[in-house]
This record gives sequence, structure tokens and C-alpha cells, in this order.
Amino acid sequence: MARARIGVIGGTGLYEIEGMTDVKEVKVQTPFGEPSDAIVVGTLEGTNIAFLPRHGRGHRISPTELPARANIYALKSLGVEWIIAINSCGSFKEELKPRDLVIPDQIIDRTRGRINSFFGKGIVVHVPFAEPFCAVLSGVLFDSAKAVGAKVHRGGTFIAMEGPQFSTKAESRLYKSWGADIIGMTVLPEAKLAREAEICYATLACVTDYDSWHESLDPVRIEDILAILAENVGRAKSIIRLAAGRIPKERTCECASALSTAIVTAPDLIPAEVRKDLGLLIGKYVR
Repeated sequence: MARARIGVIGGTGLYEIEGMTDVKEVKVQTPFGEPSDAIVVGTLEGTNIAFLPRHGRGHRISPTELPARANIYALKSLGVEWIIAINSCGSFKEELKPRDLVIPDQIIDRTRGRINSFFGKGIVVHVPFAEPFCAVLSGVLFDSAKAVGAKVHRGGTFIAMEGPQFSTKAESRLYKSWGADIIGMTVLPEAKLAREAEICYATLACVTDYDSWHESLDPVRIEDILAILAENVGRAKSIIRLAAGRIPKERTCECASALSTAIVTAPDLIPAEVRKDLGLLIGKYVR
């Protein structure tokens, strides 16, 4: 099977990356079902890279229905160690304007109906998640975005909401009062699952609107969001191409060993089926 060191999870309108060579499509089966779509594997800036359209080609899958476990597991099975996630978001700050890019460093989880862990069913695991995004990868994305001339902001808190509806005004004002910076529907459970899979994960979030709090503006409309996202697709591709060549060859961050002290269950008590399904994740710790 094709291998890749870097994974890209593309958001709305971002289904491929020009400049990839030796391209092939890979269909991966996982214990958690099929990923959102076939994964495109190729070479970009001298590095093997795997590209997965989050919502499927043609945007077929709602944020609330994404097969996040299958997506992360599939990328892990290809050898991915770094995931660049592309997300759209609303802004709670005047200075974070539509078309700006944000690389957040914190998350508040407001999702409700999503499975957010690979574990359970006989194995208990508690990974550290105080710093939900990889600082190393976030730094690479920030520097790459600046290098291509994008207006980009480093740091900030991302509200991960359930969706698929947008916020009410009351919700939007509440989140703003918390000091949150941006809001979107797709960072979680991806970030949690990536940490459990010991994959470095960071997001490049495109601001498309001011959510529902801004009194002087009309409520957010999907046609406006799609128009801004279409404008940003080319810029996101440029940032990914540059970042691919700047990602370190070796990982020294804590993401790479997140499970080393996180598995609580005694190895001899882990059910055989669970051990088999999760061998890709726990195999180096549970013999």
C-alpha cells in the first residue's frame, strides 16, 4: 500500500492539490468503516503526502455525520505522522475579518452527538489534551501562510459546535462573552482522535463570517461562506505546498508519544478483538 508522512484533510471546495506527482487513489478499509472518500497519495515538494476530502467529493457528508474515526485511522494506516486540517470558521472578534486565516491553539467542545475516541469496549485510555494542536506544526503553518502573503493570526480559541445549523444569536453572544475567537463544525473529534493516534494535528481556519453576534451585519448565509471559501482555495493550496517542504523530518513533540502513559487497562484484560482492531494504535505499547 502507498505510504505518506503528511496528511491533509481538505475542507469545503478543497478536493485536490496541484503539483502532486506519482498520484494514486487508495481505498482504505478500517475497523470503523470507510473514510469520507478515497485517499489521494502522491509526492509534493519531495515529501509523500496523503489528501482526504473531509466531506467527500461534491460535499456529500454533513459535519455531524463525518466518519472521523475511519478518516484518522486510514491516514494512520498509511504512515501519516502530521495532519494539516483545513477548516472554515466564523469570527467573534472584529479584528478577525472574513478572508483572514487563523491558526488556533485551543478548543472548547460544544459537540454532542459525535464519537470522540477510538477507545472503550474493554480498554480505557486518557490522553493529555491540554494543548490540543501541535505547536510545531502550527508554527510551520503560520510561517508558511505569512510567506505567501496571507493575513494570518497565530493562536486563539476555536469553539467546536455540533451543527449542521449555524448559531443562534444568544449562543453566538455567549461564546463571544467566553473570550472565544472563532467557531466551526469540523475540528472535533478530529483533533482528539489524532492525538489518540499519536499524529501531530494543526488547523488552518479560514474566517468566512462574523457568526450571529454582529448587530450591524445580516445573519450568516451559506452562499456568502461558499464564495469566500472559493476565493481561499488557491491560497490554502499555496500554504500547503510550502508547509510540506518545511515540516521536520523527526518529531520531538509530545504528540508522538501521547499513548505512552495513557493506557490504563491491564494488557491481559484487553479483549482480543479490541486488541486486534486497535493494534495499529496500541501495538507498540501492548504486547
